[in-house]
Amino acid sequence: MTAADPLLALAHLRIIDLTRVRAGPTCCRIFADFGADVIQVEAPPGADPNPNVVGPRLGADFQNLHRNKRSIALNLKTAQGLAILMELVKTADVVVENFRPDVKERLGFSYEALAAVNPRIILASISGFGQSGPYRTRAGYDQIAQGMGGMMSITGEKGGGPMRAGIPVADSSAGNYAAIGILVALAERARSGQGQWVQTSLLQAMIAMTDFQAAGYLVEGRVPRAMGNDHPYSTPMGVLPTADGHINIGVGGEAQWADLCRAIGRADLKDHPDYAVQDLRLRHRAALMAELAAIFATRTSREWIDLLARHNVPAGPIYAMDQVFADPQVEHVQMAAPLAHAQLGDIRLVATPITLSRTPASVRRAASDPGGDSAEILAELGIGAEEREQLRHAGVI
Repeated sequence: MTAADPLLALAHLRIIDLTRVRAGPTCCRIFADFGADVIQVEAPPGADPNPNVVGPRLGADFQNLHRNKRSIALNLKTAQGLAILMELVKTADVVVENFRPDVKERLGFSYEALAAVNPRIILASISGFGQSGPYRTRAGYDQIAQGMGGMMSITGEKGGGPMRAGIPVADSSAGNYAAIGILVALAERARSGQGQWVQTSLLQAMIAMTDFQAAGYLVEGRVPRAMGNDHPYSTPMGVLPTADGHINIGVGGEAQWADLCRAIGRADLKDHPDYAVQDLRLRHRAALMAELAAIFATRTSREWIDLLARHNVPAGPIYAMDQVFADPQVEHVQMAAPLAHAQLGDIRLVATPITLSRTPASVRRAASDPGGDSAEILAELGIGAEEREQLRHAGVI
């Protein structure tokens, strides 16, 4: 490995990325963005009927998930391929995989096998449903987890039937939880000197992300239902039509309710017998929202947002994606990271949403071609050009 760059917080770490699709690559991308040497292990052409893809290699999704990583082509179904993986493990801090639990055992890179060659190794496993239990060998996908984790039952219009979220929330949250678990294991290893096995799943992550809705059932026995844009505990909070579109408002308590009434020029609503306190407003939510809808339809979204901001009432626009990245605050926090790509030209990817004052994340290199860094990585293991050619001829790399 090259000397750690002091401006890259995790440049001292090597991560072996055995993952595919989204949850695992999301986890590894966090480490890559903060400077870790992430080595993406991919199957040689024809060796895997389910290759590690989320759309075209030059597509936006793949480029966004796999930036800042190096790629090695390695057939793990061969004895020589597994042996090379174990040589990599000896040099690594973390291995991340999201195969079904039985696959790593069958191919020979279980936690016990990895720890035998490197007791400091941390294995992070992301599965659909967990490493044990009745569903352990089932294939897991984001939408399946959204349904089983309860999210689809509380998403969508009231009475409208289950609805998935428009983003891969189970995949993304599982990847993020896995990264948190790895960081905890690394911190503990600094004291004990020992690695350990970090586990999460799409199902567990999805349940955790339902948060207060899940807690409401566990503590109070209340089964939540879909409520559209209404908030279960506060109102007026949700979507209101304007003269040229819609906006979100969020009134979280009595002080903000008074501020809203002043902002819209309806001081009479503050102490109205149907709306004076939160419990009354919830009881009469439909009538209140209808009254507010008529008021908000008289001005544009921008006029209302500016007016409400002056009165300290939380409000915001509802953007399409092109509007998101044109917003001055989004531009200020630099959520679009520029990158020069050899084939695509100048592109922008989604930046890491974490700011560090001294050692920030960065997007430094485009996703590699499949196996594009194999020669470099194998050379680091002492495997010369002649042996590499033999491995290539045998279908190992």
